Amino acid sequence: MTDRTWRGCVLPDDLLYQVESHVWVRHEGEEVVLGMTDVAQTMGGRLVQVTWREPGKAVRRGRPAAVIESAKWVGPFVSPVSGKVIENNAESFRLDPAIANRDPYGKGWLYRVRLSDDGLTGAGLVDAGRAFDLYRAFIEENGLTCMRCAD
Repeated sequence: MTDRTWRGCVLPDDLLYQVESHVWVRHEGEEVVLGMTDVAQTMGGRLVQVTWREPGKAVRRGRPAAVIESAKWVGPFVSPVSGKVIENNAESFRLDPAIANRDPYGKGWLYRVRLSDDGLTGAGLVDAGRAFDLYRAFIEENGLTCMRCAD
């Protein structure tokens, strides 16, 4: 995996991003995996709890798929796609609530979703190159430096 990095904030090249919601998307066949970006986990701080949508439930683009609670923030994890939850990562987060703070693009994923027919329509996803340009400006404007929780 190739990464683009600015002030410690990492964006892997093999993902798509919805920068406004700080969400990444990885295609895996007819499904996608969703998670929060390095910038999101840095802004929120150490995660303490996630309220999950269960497998079999629908998610809709632009609507909350989960509620994230961290040391500094409580708010929605907004889905960039529409479809059905195939799997959530609740068990990993139960064992280690800060897993997304340690590994936001790997073990800290949130959902696996089977896309509906219009699942990506209007999703506003951009590749890593475009996301990097947008995030670089965002990081500078907000004075961010990304850090991850230590093991």
